[in-house]
Amino acid sequence: MRSWLGQGNASRRATPVRVARIAILLGLASVLVAAPLLGEGRTVRSKATVIPIDGDIDDIMLGSIERRIDDAKAAGATQLIFEMDTHGGAVVSALEICRLIMRQQDDGIHTVAWINDKAYSAGALISVSCDEIWMGSASSIGDCAPIMLGATELGETERAKAESPILQMFRECATRNGYDQLLCRAMVQVGTEVWWIEQVNPPEGQEPERRFVSGEEKTQLIDDVTDESAREWKLVEQDALPQPIDGKDTLLTMSASDAVSLGFARGTAAKLSDLADQLGLTVMPSVSTITGWERFVMWLSSPVVRGVFFLIMIVGGYIEFQHPGLILPGSVALVAAVIFFGAPYAAGLADIWTILLFILGLILLGVEIFVIPGFGICGILGIVFLVIALIGSFVPAEPLPDDGSWLPRLPTLQDTWDRIKVAIIVLSSSVIASVVGLILLAKYLPSLPGARALSLGNPEQVTLPPRIPAAETALVGDIGVVVGDLKPAGRARFGNEVVDVVTQGQYVDAGVKVQVIRREGMNIFVRPLPEEA
Repeated sequence: MRSWLGQGNASRRATPVRVARIAILLGLASVLVAAPLLGEGRTVRSKATVIPIDGDIDDIMLGSIERRIDDAKAAGATQLIFEMDTHGGAVVSALEICRLIMRQQDDGIHTVAWINDKAYSAGALISVSCDEIWMGSASSIGDCAPIMLGATELGETERAKAESPILQMFRECATRNGYDQLLCRAMVQVGTEVWWIEQVNPPEGQEPERRFVSGEEKTQLIDDVTDESAREWKLVEQDALPQPIDGKDTLLTMSASDAVSLGFARGTAAKLSDLADQLGLTVMPSVSTITGWERFVMWLSSPVVRGVFFLIMIVGGYIEFQHPGLILPGSVALVAAVIFFGAPYAAGLADIWTILLFILGLILLGVEIFVIPGFGICGILGIVFLVIALIGSFVPAEPLPDDGSWLPRLPTLQDTWDRIKVAIIVLSSSVIASVVGLILLAKYLPSLPGARALSLGNPEQVTLPPRIPAAETALVGDIGVVVGDLKPAGRARFGNEVVDVVTQGQYVDAGVKVQVIRREGMNIFVRPLPEEA
């Protein structure tokens, strides 16, 4: 007993020391446990970078975002804030940006979408791909009409195929980041009716559960329950949010207050400093902007600028064709063509097939003019290929259907049809402007100072009489003299008359005798004669 009591007394004497030791250990443990949490809330998130996304969503923007993300991560950023101010853009580019953002999340990077002004269409999709959404004081999100199917006469199967890549990405992002899927679908699909309901009698001490339901679910849970005492659900009553939240004939668009009230956004932030406080950042985030070169390429890809370059292509090419050997007009037209196709290729609008089709169209037209003169299948195909290529350079690629088929098919997205309309308007306007420009050049250019230096030196051309109708001279078998180099088109003198002629592809120097071998309409085809003829 003494031994036991002695041990007991010793234990009691040691108790204060043990308690102190335990307290110290618990304190250290709490610090160690709290350190990562504090780091997650403060230290980790204090290294943030803002990446503005303003303007059209295309492959140039995709490349710019990818570059800026890499730069931010190299600088040690662990949080990326995407400042949204866009009407949307190309669907395929938006899908790639969403995948890019989700890959950052997989690497432990926290992502935030800050709707500083607007995030429509593809911008809404990109915002939903982020971990959380914050709204500017007067911002809005939704209205994905540009990526909606425009052909209302399509059946449900065709409609589902066309929309499936977009809806699938919305579903994946909503599930991954905790956004309500019905609200996301209502931003994309017309016909999705959304109601906001809550429990009538929640458990004691708990807030009533709230959720979003379709029109059918609302009818089943509320309208069909005639006994009010047995009704478990009712509509949420908020003056600022009339029911339904979204009707069957509209696309959901949420203001800043709507998005916060519906739980779609975490809160509002009028400026970057407010957002930094809301996110608990200890250091103001840096801002990674689009470079001047990227904005320059975006400017070159704009429809109006491309229309100007197309006009230059037409005028330069026509002048070079009419006056072979000037070089300058042809060179300018070639540079304009490179920019016309190069800028949209960088932006993801023009695919390689577009450029190849344009080159093939030029080749076919060249064959028709210089090898097999006339207007046959080569000329028709050449014009068709050129028109398709020119219009196609304005149109981004559509997402592949579920079956993965890559075969050509008619466009199914409204955004594609809208861009086709823009292409037709721009190209038609450029053609009209080029015709007017050529008429003005022909009338006023010769009288301008220095204009003579731009023309080929050919004194004979100045004193030659005007050519006469082809039906009155240069019959088959007649022999004439070339008065200007045929490359392969040019002019030849037959007696006292000068007419336009063309060879079968040969280049003939001035002064060489030629013979008419055939006539097709207004075209006179000649061949060079040996010197002794």
